[in-house]
Amino acid sequence: MIDAEKAKIAFKDFLNEYEDKSDLGFELKIVHTYYVAENAKKIAQELKLSKEDIELAELIGILHDIGRFEELKITKELNSVKFDHAGHGSKMLFEKGIIRKFIEDNQYDNIIKKAIENHSKLEIEKDLDERTLLHSKIIRDADKIDNYRVKKDEKVEAIFPKRVNKKEDMEESILSDRVYNTILDKKSVDIHDRVTSLDFWACILAFTFDLNFNVSYKIVKENDYINVLIDRFKYKDRETKNRMENIRKIINEYVNQKIS
Repeated sequence: MIDAEKAKIAFKDFLNEYEDKSDLGFELKIVHTYYVAENAKKIAQELKLSKEDIELAELIGILHDIGRFEELKITKELNSVKFDHAGHGSKMLFEKGIIRKFIEDNQYDNIIKKAIENHSKLEIEKDLDERTLLHSKIIRDADKIDNYRVKKDEKVEAIFPKRVNKKEDMEESILSDRVYNTILDKKSVDIHDRVTSLDFWACILAFTFDLNFNVSYKIVKENDYINVLIDRFKYKDRETKNRMENIRKIINEYVNQKIS
């Protein structure tokens, strides 16, 4: 049996084990977790899934970034190249048995494990069964959608601790050729290709090419996320400014095509 509300209580208990919560990214990731869980629930409802799968989607949302808190404790930053938070979270849950604090029934373990491990990969691994693949897609969309909100609402120094200290750092940055060309090809950006501060920002915009469900594109459209994120900064470099305008056009057209 899945009980999402019980899992939320267990999540609060898990967070209480961390004495140092001073890092800006810590609170950001707590808020992010709840939004992702709600997004996952909404997507599952829109897909008209069973009550069981709706609760499972929400549970995976609660657990998907559990490795991030250990990452902040160990490295004091959020860097998916240096630290595999998804893989680490999976090990915490299933090798240390923490998963049983969130759900007693073990019949969903493989779905939860695989969904968490796949939520931040460039592509979902092959040969997953149909239900596991579905939940992997749901959590990927739910996570990406809230990444737009995070980039819209949060301070850049909290979003990119140790990498960006102030708004001007982003405005004075340029967009690398490799990342720009990837977006022109309408593909998600490999995290290993990011070099400049603006590459990290553009990588979020490129998430759009990896969304799986119509409801996800509608949320992006309704919140005007692409325009809002691009307009958050005043780009100093002329070529970079032109590139960002081209990215705006490409991604907005892509979203409109997916919705229609």
